[in-house]
Amino acid sequence: MKKNLYQLCIAVLGVFIGILLSSIFTKLHNGNQKDWRYGSWNKLALVLDYVGSHYVDTIDMKAMTDAAIDAALSELDPHSVYLPPVEREQSDEQLAGNFEGIGIQFNVPADTAIVLNVISGGPSQKAGLIQGDRIIKVDEKVIAGVKMPQDSMVRYMKGPSGSKVVITVKRAGELIPFDITRGRIPVASVDAAFMVDDTTAYVKLSKFTMTTYSEFLKASADLLSQGMKSMIFDLRGNSGGYFDQAYKLANEFLGKGDMVVYMQGLHYPRKDFPANGKGFLQDVSLTVLIDESSASSSEIFAGAIQDNDRGLIYGRRSFGKGLVQEPVNFTDGSGIRLTVARYFTPSGRCIQKPYTPGTDDYATDIYERYLHGEMLAADSIKVDKSQEYRTVSGRTVYGGGGIIPDVFVPIDTTKASEFFIKCNKKTTQMRFASAFFDSHRDDILAISDYKTLESYLVKADVEGAFLRYAASKDSIVPKPGEWEQTKEYMLPQVKALVGRYSSLGENAFYHLYLKVDPVIEKVLGK
Repeated sequence: MKKNLYQLCIAVLGVFIGILLSSIFTKLHNGNQKDWRYGSWNKLALVLDYVGSHYVDTIDMKAMTDAAIDAALSELDPHSVYLPPVEREQSDEQLAGNFEGIGIQFNVPADTAIVLNVISGGPSQKAGLIQGDRIIKVDEKVIAGVKMPQDSMVRYMKGPSGSKVVITVKRAGELIPFDITRGRIPVASVDAAFMVDDTTAYVKLSKFTMTTYSEFLKASADLLSQGMKSMIFDLRGNSGGYFDQAYKLANEFLGKGDMVVYMQGLHYPRKDFPANGKGFLQDVSLTVLIDESSASSSEIFAGAIQDNDRGLIYGRRSFGKGLVQEPVNFTDGSGIRLTVARYFTPSGRCIQKPYTPGTDDYATDIYERYLHGEMLAADSIKVDKSQEYRTVSGRTVYGGGGIIPDVFVPIDTTKASEFFIKCNKKTTQMRFASAFFDSHRDDILAISDYKTLESYLVKADVEGAFLRYAASKDSIVPKPGEWEQTKEYMLPQVKALVGRYSSLGENAFYHLYLKVDPVIEKVLGK
């Protein structure tokens, strides 16, 4: 009996082993099938786990995981992205309103970093750096004349607060080393704020950072004290930033209950953001400037002003970025920015332009606008007539992506002479401005008001000096009649670049450059 039972057990065990071996053989020849469902992430986890435990060579799991996340998010929308630690740090820093470094702004017109501005109270100012210094070395690393990218120069100069760095500059032909202790540096988002005339102010905002609202309030209070009755708010080239800052700025201009924007998504119930009626700029007339590079928070602000008939929008159709990103950060310093909702203007327009995952149509959209004449004629703007909406007063506005301005202003190509194009290619204007400042440093630094600056630039014959510089340094000479064609536009640009080196900084640049800005001319009726 025991013998029969033993034989039976052996037989059963043999059958079991046979089934097991058959299963293994089948898996080897049928892709090692595992249970998965598309309704969950089981399949992805199974693949990564199987690769990690069976691949023929050693796996870089970090690279493998990052690549998988990247690939998955790329199937969603253009703004759901994975940020490795370095990129996440850079992204956060750009919007923080401050960074850790030495506290300078610089240009690189000819393969050498030239100090454009020394931030007041920053480490560089305390150490003795001044405008016009040419940075030759950072510690023992030569950065001048070696075709180093500008972002690499920044990386060498930046560092944690308290760390030390030696910056060697060339000043009046002499090499001078400066020992600098890095610190936390404030970064302004309000590039310029000044009175255009007795009652009209101009404010240029480059981005929406954590400090934008406080900067804007301070600038606006100062302009009101100077007699501001109307404001030209320039959001051209402003790619956006923190949503709350755009909401707070719009709130300053709108009445109680006026809608600023609302958000909505599949897993994100509609959320309205009305104005509270406590804004101190409700009586200030407003004009907003936008272009094809104005995006996100810039479009939220412009859309709120337009839909509430609070002011007119001038320029060209904005970028069309209206997706709400929610940050998710990981302990290794990386993170993702996941789209969870869409932005809608008060009238119900979706700001986001169409996109097709897996194609490059989104990336080439601006180029296509140029190609099809949208930058030159309002009639060429692709308007989706099926998405028709109404402002508070009943004016018709259209959705389909971006904010279409109330007053279209094309790019001006009439002054782009061959002389102008050649100078642009060699950045002759920027290099001249630096050279001119070097030879007139004391005079320029002593100027503290616009009228004195403009008068000085005329007396110093900037026009003649520039033409001589272009001929001697770059062998660029205008053809007969060409300078007369270009002068009206190009000379104010040259003067503005020189003015930037004065103590008036960016205010001087925009004050001079706006004289030939076609959008400003349209706004002011010139």
